[in-house]
Amino acid sequence: MRSLVLLGFLVLAGALSAQAAEPPVTHLDSSQVASAFERGAVLFDGRGANYMVHASRRDAPGQCEIHTRDTDIIYVLEGVTTFVTGGTCVDPEATGEGEIRGRAVARGEVRHLRKGDVVIVPSNTPHWFKEVDGPVLYYVVKVR
Repeated sequence: MRSLVLLGFLVLAGALSAQAAEPPVTHLDSSQVASAFERGAVLFDGRGANYMVHASRRDAPGQCEIHTRDTDIIYVLEGVTTFVTGGTCVDPEATGEGEIRGRAVARGEVRHLRKGDVVIVPSNTPHWFKEVDGPVLYYVVKVR
């Protein structure tokens, strides 16, 4: 089931931009995927394409994140989380090229995400995993 979800996200990511050259077909077997979810890891780094796929894991709340170049497409596989988007990032600091982190999100829209939910966070949108009833496992397709 997870590989079908991953395939669907890769198709969606590819459809979002016709500008990137198509990489060869990539197959990630279930043991690679399970291992990536144990620690939270990048499953596919894009290899020059306009997307990446992460096997993400949260056991605790995170920081406010803003990606100036990437849209995040998040599909929740397991767990429950309070997710805040929009508003203003509190105490923002650049942490890398196109990446900003902060303490929290102020005046954002609160959502309660659970298994099966999908949320699309456009680039430049503050977002924050405020509360985690974990672990929370989710795929993230980052589209540039």
